[in-house]
Amino acid sequence: MLVILGLLTSFFSLLYVTAPSIRRFFAGGVCKTNMQLPGKVVVITGANTGIGKETARELARRGARVYIACRDVLKGESAASDIRADTKNSQVLVRKLDLSDTKSIRAFAEGFLAGSPWLCLAEEKQLHILINNAGVMLCPYSKTADGFETHLGVNHLGHFLLTHLLLERLKESAPARVVNLSSVVHHIGKIRFHDLQGEKRYCSGFAYCHSKLANVLFTRELAKRLQGTGVTTYAVHPGIVSSELVRHSFLLCLFWRLFSPFVKTTREGAQTSLHCALAEGLEPLSGKYFSDCKRTWVSPRARNNKTAERLWKVSCELLGIQWE
Repeated sequence: MLVILGLLTSFFSLLYVTAPSIRRFFAGGVCKTNMQLPGKVVVITGANTGIGKETARELARRGARVYIACRDVLKGESAASDIRADTKNSQVLVRKLDLSDTKSIRAFAEGFLAGSPWLCLAEEKQLHILINNAGVMLCPYSKTADGFETHLGVNHLGHFLLTHLLLERLKESAPARVVNLSSVVHHIGKIRFHDLQGEKRYCSGFAYCHSKLANVLFTRELAKRLQGTGVTTYAVHPGIVSSELVRHSFLLCLFWRLFSPFVKTTREGAQTSLHCALAEGLEPLSGKYFSDCKRTWVSPRARNNKTAERLWKVSCELLGIQWE
C-alpha cells in the first residue's frame, strides 16, 4: 500500500512539475488573424460564462457590437460588465434567451430584428456573425418547455430555430458567418430517428453525443442551402475545456481538477470559434468541421447527406416551421 501511495505521489509530483510544458502542448491552435470589427454586429448564445464569454471578450476587443444572449440575465450583465471594463467597448449588450423554450427564442429574435418599445430595444439592422455556443451536457432525462429531450432541444433544435429566425438579417449583412459549436464526441453519436427524444432508451452521455452529431449535420446541410448567399457556416470542436458545461457530472468535475494540465482554459477553447468567425479565406470551406483552428475530419455519419437532409426536415416538423 505504501509503495502504491509512493508511486502515485511521484506521478502527480512529476505531472505538476512538467505542467507548463504539458499546458503548452494541449493549448492547441490560436486564432492568428488581426481582423478588426468596428461596425460589425455579433450574437453569441451562452456567452455569460466559459468559452462563450471569452469569445465575446475577444470580439468586443476588436470593436464589434456584441450581444450576449443567455438564460440568466443577471449573470449575463455581470459578464458584460467585466468585458466592457476589460475591452473599453461599451457596445456589449445582454438579451434574454432560453434555448429550452421556443417562445423565448422567438421573443429574442423579434426584439433583435424589429425592436421592442416597452423594452427600449432599437431595431438591429445588421448581423454579421452568429455563434451558436450555448449547450447542455450530461443532463438527467428531462424535457424542454416544448416537450423535446433536453440535449436535442437545447443543443440542436434551439439553435436550429434561432438561426432560421435570424438568417434573413445575416443574408442582408453578407458577408456573414454562422459558427456552431459541436464536439469530437460526435464520432460516437447517432441520429436515432426511431427514438429521437430518447423515450425508449436514454443515456445522458450518448444523448449529448447525438446532439453534437446533429450540430455537424446541421452545419453541413445549412452550408448547402446557403450557397451563393454570402453567408457561410462552420462546425467547431473547441477541445477539452474546463468549463461549467460539466456541472451535471461530479466525476467530470473531479477529472478537470486532477488533470487540469491536460485541459484547455476557456480562452484556449475559444480560439477555434474565433478562427471560424474571423479568419480570411474560409468561404470555400463552408460546412466543414474545425478543431485547433484547422479543418478536421468528421465521422462517416457526419458526412451522410441523406441523414442531414432528413434531420433538417424532421427538425422543421418538430418546430413547426418551413425552411426551404
